[in-house]
Amino acid sequence: MSITYSKLFTLLNKNNISKTELQKEVGMSSTTMAKLSKNEKVSLSIIEDICKILQCQPGDIMELEDTDEYPLLKGLREEKEMKLKGGLYHQTQIKLSYNSNRIEGSKLSEEQTRYIYETNTIAVPKEEAIFVDDIIETINHFSCFDYMLKVADKRLSEDIIKEFHKIIKSNTSDSKKDWFMVGEYKLKPNMVGDKKTVPPSEVKGQMAKLIADYEEIKNMTFEDIIEFHYKFESIHPFQDGNGRVGRLIMFKECLRYGITPFIIDERHKLFYYRGLKEFENERGYLIDTCYSAQDDYLKIVNYFMERPED
Repeated sequence: MSITYSKLFTLLNKNNISKTELQKEVGMSSTTMAKLSKNEKVSLSIIEDICKILQCQPGDIMELEDTDEYPLLKGLREEKEMKLKGGLYHQTQIKLSYNSNRIEGSKLSEEQTRYIYETNTIAVPKEEAIFVDDIIETINHFSCFDYMLKVADKRLSEDIIKEFHKIIKSNTSDSKKDWFMVGEYKLKPNMVGDKKTVPPSEVKGQMAKLIADYEEIKNMTFEDIIEFHYKFESIHPFQDGNGRVGRLIMFKECLRYGITPFIIDERHKLFYYRGLKEFENERGYLIDTCYSAQDDYLKIVNYFMERPED
């Protein structure tokens, strides 16, 4: 068991109180605030002072979290640390990065994605032009997957979601635009197809509510995670990169709750689009698509995690 302060940051978001404001009100150092952000131990007097400021009980800002690792998460983390080639972690990195970027318009092939991952180079046929952003976002996705594994068993938070976005969009052409907020919510309105999304001025409040409501679910199911994804994509909190961030959130949350995650590949892409578009009228389109994708990933997991008979 370990202490987590995720409930504190959810409460701050609900009350529109920034970390800096809380730090000043309590009179704590930046080091102590950093410890809270990292779920490290702080003194009881700090907890008491925070509760006085927020007029709450300790249980409203902190809790003990079960640290028993889901075998799949443990296996992926171990293979990452081992730098194991050809295993489940290796294959997942390539397939998830290729497919998630492909959905968003990347022209890289799966073989080129594999080549980048395995050799840090890329093979380009004669006369073929490759967008630099496609390469950068592929590499960024590899890094973001590693960060996702690091925080997979943590409560979902705006900080984690923003970090996903920051990693994925760093050093891209978008990141060089003054109005494009890497790792921060959008400044300009956007649309998904012909559908309006949440205005920039309302994003912070709606994201705080979405996460708070989600974290209150007692017995998390696969379908709860899919519904969160639909609501996240409907808000569309970032200027760009929402799809990739959203799919990484789903992968993370499945690992967190001991549910087999999945990858939306080319075969499922159109059904996935339809599922998001029709979710309000027919939830089954998106949910069935994700179950089908889960079946495919489970086959890969079973192959790599099969144990030899005694």
